[in-house]
Amino acid sequence: MLKEQMRYSRLANLTKLINTKLELREVLEHVTTAISEEIVQCDSVGIYLPQADGTFRGYVGKPEVINGWTLDMHVIDTEMDLLAKEVIDTKKTIYIPDTSKDNRPDPRAVQGFQIKSLLVLPISFEQELFGLVFLFDYGVPMNLMESEIQTVEAYVNMAAVAIRNARNLTHKENLLAEKQLLLDVTRDLSMSSTLQECLDSCFFYLSKVLDNCNIGVHLLDPITESQLAPAKLSKDSDWTEEDWMRTHSRIGMDESNDLVFQEVIRTKQAVLIPDVFNDGRPNHELCRQFGIKGLLMLPLVAMKEVLGAIAVVKLDEGSFLYSEATLQFAQSIVDATASTLSNLLYMEKQENIIQERTSEITVKNEALERAIAELRQLSREKELILNSAGEGIFGLDLDRKITFCNEAGVTMLGYDKKDELIGQPSCIVFQERQDQETAVVFEGLKDNFYESDSFYRKDGSVFPVEYVISAIREGDEVVGEVVTFKDITQRKQMEEEIKYRAYFDGLTDLPNRLLLKDRLQQGLSHAQSTGERLAVLYLDLDRFKFINDSLGHSYGDHLLRDVARRLSSCVPLGATVSRQGGDEFTIFLPHIHTEDEVLEVVLRVVDAFSEPFELMDNEIYMKASIGISLYPDHGDTTETLIKNADAAMYKSKEISGNSYHFFRAGMDVRTIESIKLENDLYKALEQEELVIYYQPQIDYSEKRIVGVEALLRWNHPTRGMIAPDQFIPIAEETALIIPIGEWVLKEACLQLKSWLEQGYALSSMSVNLSARQFEQNNLYALVQNALSEAGLLPDRLQLELTENLIIKNQELTLKTMRELKDLGVKIAIDDFGTGYSSLGYLKSLPIDTLKIDKSFLQEIKSEKDNAAITHTIILLARNLNLSVVAEGVETKEHVQFLSERGCRLMQGYYFSTPMTAEEFALLMDRSITEVH
Repeated sequence: MLKEQMRYSRLANLTKLINTKLELREVLEHVTTAISEEIVQCDSVGIYLPQADGTFRGYVGKPEVINGWTLDMHVIDTEMDLLAKEVIDTKKTIYIPDTSKDNRPDPRAVQGFQIKSLLVLPISFEQELFGLVFLFDYGVPMNLMESEIQTVEAYVNMAAVAIRNARNLTHKENLLAEKQLLLDVTRDLSMSSTLQECLDSCFFYLSKVLDNCNIGVHLLDPITESQLAPAKLSKDSDWTEEDWMRTHSRIGMDESNDLVFQEVIRTKQAVLIPDVFNDGRPNHELCRQFGIKGLLMLPLVAMKEVLGAIAVVKLDEGSFLYSEATLQFAQSIVDATASTLSNLLYMEKQENIIQERTSEITVKNEALERAIAELRQLSREKELILNSAGEGIFGLDLDRKITFCNEAGVTMLGYDKKDELIGQPSCIVFQERQDQETAVVFEGLKDNFYESDSFYRKDGSVFPVEYVISAIREGDEVVGEVVTFKDITQRKQMEEEIKYRAYFDGLTDLPNRLLLKDRLQQGLSHAQSTGERLAVLYLDLDRFKFINDSLGHSYGDHLLRDVARRLSSCVPLGATVSRQGGDEFTIFLPHIHTEDEVLEVVLRVVDAFSEPFELMDNEIYMKASIGISLYPDHGDTTETLIKNADAAMYKSKEISGNSYHFFRAGMDVRTIESIKLENDLYKALEQEELVIYYQPQIDYSEKRIVGVEALLRWNHPTRGMIAPDQFIPIAEETALIIPIGEWVLKEACLQLKSWLEQGYALSSMSVNLSARQFEQNNLYALVQNALSEAGLLPDRLQLELTENLIIKNQELTLKTMRELKDLGVKIAIDDFGTGYSSLGYLKSLPIDTLKIDKSFLQEIKSEKDNAAITHTIILLARNLNLSVVAEGVETKEHVQFLSERGCRLMQGYYFSTPMTAEEFALLMDRSITEVH
């Protein structure tokens, strides 16, 4: 019993760790510790996680060093280890008690460590494999029992949940990191004024994404626009740029004949070659000279024109593979670089042209004065181009007319050629501000920077820009201006997207909790200054978890969107409907004068939920529980008002179906009490606070007790006896119901065996199963082990399932039910008639008993519907050859009604309340006439 308690304590502790923010390695170390403490005859426990090359590498385990090797040096090769391959393929646990009689384990490991017995388990969840667990000895067989293997499986299940949670968290963090990195790339490139700065930024971010610093760029010649040549190398590369350029020159490589370069230029698509010597396209001689093992080539494309290609190479041995998402991310960085690079290369091209023209003018003595004036003009243009960011450029004279425009500016403004702009007034591009004219005409001494103004295209459409206006001077005289501008459409769109995602819910398009708090804070400030009131409504959907679990999350999302639309139609102008998360919504009502105004909105919300929702071509009725807090009556801060509305909502939860409550003092205490109760529940099993009560089941026709139902109770050390409806939902939510349920099953079986040995004529013990327990893949083994340990025949155990649990996953549920039925266990449907199952498939279920829910016996004389339903269930059970048990029998009238309709098995307070095992034994010793 002590060992079982320690096991339950470990399982409970692991469950708690998984629900915290511990690192994955720390949680898995706790798992291996728990296994090693449980299976003491095991010499080594190791958790191995999958690698990109298909192998599994050691991650955590005990001991950390084996034969001089640390655990992360151990690699499971499925080509050699057929046992590991079988576990991966089947996702089932395999135990080999004698390795000498089995050729599946890796013979190298068996011989090296003198392994006599071996246990391998898959770390899986919902058919997804996360890793492997190995347990083995160093020469003395472990001789594991089935119950020990099942215990290890329970711990491994915990590891699967931990890994899945860690993966989900990592995925979310990666998405946020990628978005931030793209913003950083755009920012740094926009600030680059030279080719070197632009490429350094590109190389830096590519190395972060690809985890490789060996990056170089080959650019088309800016003059001929045809010859591709090596241009720049990452400063963090294993090569120096000087050696890199010298080696290219010595080899005499011609990129125009290189198949890889030409394919990238022709297709404008990236090319990834993991092994260059197994591919005919790369220049193998060049690869040998540089030591290249793998190659990734990314095209530089701006405005549909190829500027060159960026090469990322692998110089060491090992895998050189990237996911499609990583390649697309890298290409996004290269595309952003290409846009900036295009403008910088244009600047370089202009400089070369200027140099050529200057050389020609110098040798022409006959037009010396004209050549000098032209040279000055060209020098001014050169200076402006070099000082700009490389985007659109046009000049203005003192009459505000356009004197020149570069190609990038012509393209961005939507014109076909420069002549359409030259001589036109500046107002066809932008409306000048008064402060612009003042700055240029009167000061003429400084540049002016403007952000997020709009320029006009030829077709009249507008686009956002950043632009700089600089004065053109001849000596001390201002002769004109030059305008340098940059199209920031993409950046604006990205900023708007980020702003939207920061303040709005992605599923319903409603404001999220951040925007709600901002608006509520503004509303509070206004209310405090004007003396007005305001209200906060907190809504939670009833039974939404059932919709998600039974129909799937896609239908749950569809339902949430419909709810959002209905709520938005119920509120007045100026109110805010927001989604807090999950199935919780909040409504902020400003400018409130009386509570009647709030009730008008509440009643509109209730009325909106009176109409059914359409899901899967079926009508689904949903209800909501509503809590209301008012300013200043129930708080004067956003946090207090939301918290108090939430507390009032939980009060409404006690009355199912569109109920609402205003906040009252003391409601918020319940939330704190719930948190304390959850913390205490983690210790309850370990400290033996949980107890089982037993309620007899009566065969009224024979006036004797024939069975008993096990009912869980919690005897809290300070609060006394706590009812199941207060702590069972917490156990379900935190997964504590799994170790608690296993304990109840084993204790109930042992107790029934004890009573049978004392001569009590009991036919069965009924034990309720929760949805969490039924979803465990080791349920069959747990039941079999509980029966075996108690020495109890399977037909003495009756497991009770609810209708909703059965229809949640019909295929999996039916399979598990048949396995339990084949074992010999009896199965009953509890609370029959209250669920949402179809009677059409009832006859196909492997069940023995229907239990009539106690709600149908309430007011059975005055409620004709309840009487009709109860009678129908009794007839249905009789026609299907099933036993039927009526629960909640509390009066003589209930007994008479059931007896007249042939229901002889009854259970309820009329006969006996639930009692301890000792009290039940005393009851069995008395005659049945004394029971009631």
